[in-house]
Amino acid sequence: MEGPSRNASLWSRYTDKISTPYTNTPDTRSEVQQKPEIGQEENVTTRAGRVVGGRYVEESKESGLHDNHGPLQVVDIDMPLTLTELVEVDGKEFIVLQYASFDPVNPFNWNPWYKRAVTTMLNLMTLSIGLSTTCYSSTVNSMTAEFGVSTEIGQLGLFLFNFVCAIAPLFLAPFCELVGRKIVYAGAYFCFSLCFIGLSLGQNMATILVMRAFLGLFGCVGTILVGGTFDDMYLPRQRSRPMAMFAFIAIFGTVFAPVYAGFIDQHLGWRWVEGIQGLSTIPLLICIVIFFPETRGGVFLQRRARQLRKATGDDRYVGPDEIETPSLQSMLKASSVKAFKMLATEPVVFAFGLWIAFCWFVVFLFLSVIPITFIEKRGWNEGVSGLPYISLAIGTTLGWAAHHLQMRKYEKIMNDPDRIATPESRLYGAMFGAVWFPIGLFIYSFTQYGDIHWIAPTIALAPIAFGIYFVFESTYSYTADCYGENSSSAIAGQGFMRNTLGAVSPLFASQFFHNVGSQYAGLLLSIVGTILSLIAFVMFKFGPQLRKRSKRARQF
Repeated sequence: MEGPSRNASLWSRYTDKISTPYTNTPDTRSEVQQKPEIGQEENVTTRAGRVVGGRYVEESKESGLHDNHGPLQVVDIDMPLTLTELVEVDGKEFIVLQYASFDPVNPFNWNPWYKRAVTTMLNLMTLSIGLSTTCYSSTVNSMTAEFGVSTEIGQLGLFLFNFVCAIAPLFLAPFCELVGRKIVYAGAYFCFSLCFIGLSLGQNMATILVMRAFLGLFGCVGTILVGGTFDDMYLPRQRSRPMAMFAFIAIFGTVFAPVYAGFIDQHLGWRWVEGIQGLSTIPLLICIVIFFPETRGGVFLQRRARQLRKATGDDRYVGPDEIETPSLQSMLKASSVKAFKMLATEPVVFAFGLWIAFCWFVVFLFLSVIPITFIEKRGWNEGVSGLPYISLAIGTTLGWAAHHLQMRKYEKIMNDPDRIATPESRLYGAMFGAVWFPIGLFIYSFTQYGDIHWIAPTIALAPIAFGIYFVFESTYSYTADCYGENSSSAIAGQGFMRNTLGAVSPLFASQFFHNVGSQYAGLLLSIVGTILSLIAFVMFKFGPQLRKRSKRARQF
């Protein structure tokens, strides 16, 4: 599935650009001009202003909020106090609406518990998509036996899901930015849920594979917007914790599905694995359709602009998105062409992209490796052989818990007036946590023998997942800090690498471990993982020099 994304909304990018006072801080911008005193020149052009109307007029006057933000215009409709700024674009004037401080409609000002509820719905959707990604792996053998095709054909279902997740975001992300968040989330998740009808009732392998491709298409649409949705609601310093939880849920859902899917397949059949998974999406779908709010602040300002245009007859009123929306062509270029260009020309983007791609490669490789270890070599049945995946889930949970130390370290640096929080400040956790990834691979490699107690390879799975979590989190946080407004393209390129390697690994995992030998195949993976774990240390030391040579990286 698509991993964490940090694509900022058009609204948040616009507000960052013009330094709009959308937070609870007073407006101190130099371009704000006071209303002229008596005797002063009356032909001064006032660029800043305020508009209010109806039942909000008295409340606005009593509060005295933003009295220094230009003249106040009163309209005949109910209109909360809204700031305005006169701007000129290509010789045409626009009055751009901005939120006043403490405006409850502004997603940044929502109640913290309400934000947590919205975040929880996003995480539950991510969990559902992650579980659906890999529960399929438990059905491959029985499904292919029923349809009379090879196991390799069945594995194409995993390939198609991940490959679509690799390709689709490069072209769908711009379209998702052109409409509100809610319609995309609700529409995509509804179609995602419908796909399970075809998966559970399909009468041939072609139907199953087509449905898996559509499942990947609609599944990735939701997840590519999560980072942007967090940008809609949380200020930059508040985003680390929800993003850390999102990364945890994304990995946890991917590794946990075989724990229960094997038992369902063994006792009820493969169709019920897909059927139950589909039925489990219905309660969340209802919640998203009914309760999930629109989170893009610019959407609410567009509605106010429409009301003002109608009430005043002045067509200059617009929301930020209406004046700052880039062309579809430029958005497609940023999400696809620019992503590949940064992948090819930026060492930081490529190095972390390769690292996270290898981790995702191992995750999907182990969907075939764990059955070899516990079914072929130890004779376990399908249901019980899924229980070792619990160790991967535990490792992911421990990684998320340990990551709080990294967040605490970063916050300490941020609050220290004598230090500058550079992107390298994000790598302490990676330097400690990521080394456990190759350690776990090495231990697992040489505890796969059938005469060694099952607890040994099971325990070895935990440090593998522990390390993978730190690779994920450090990749996205470091890349985002390094490239700022270019980070969405950089992360899109890394996502393409990650999902592409995750797509191809199930196609040859069984042959690789059987032909090379389980021990030596695992040893080879651990060696590669060890080499890649040096990336965090290299970037910690030489990251500033690499950023100085880059035309797109931020300078600190």
